Amino acid sequence: MKKYILIIFFLFSNYAMSETINIKMLNKLGKERMVYSEKIVRINVGDEIFWESTDKGHNVEFIKGGIPEGVEIFKSKINEDVSYKFTIPGIYAYWCTPHKSLGMIGFVVVDGDKSNLEKIKQLRFFGQSKKLAKKLIDQL
Repeated sequence: MKKYILIIFFLFSNYAMSETINIKMLNKLGKERMVYSEKIVRINVGDEIFWESTDKGHNVEFIKGGIPEGVEIFKSKINEDVSYKFTIPGIYAYWCTPHKSLGMIGFVVVDGDKSNLEKIKQLRFFGQSKKLAKKLIDQL
């Protein structure tokens, strides 16, 4: 009985301690155009990211090959707020589908797990995202 009480307590304490991080999808931030308000976010398993469609014309799409094994591809609709709860550790690479070549990319590192870093390094980025991705990947 004690064992079950401890398991239930552990599950609820993890749920209560989970965070929601807000990232804005923006047309402009400082001197940058077409950008997420945060480019690299470090979170824990169970945390959630809420992408806010602050400016119109943006979405979130996990990049094929840029997510941990076992994670399904995720793609939001244009102009919609969306959230995603991260349950698998690793690095998640994502972009705004219409603005991926303009540098609108981001990374989420879950539980500090970088086991899929080599796959992230092999992703093909385009236009302005190519140079930015290299810089960001070096910071992971």
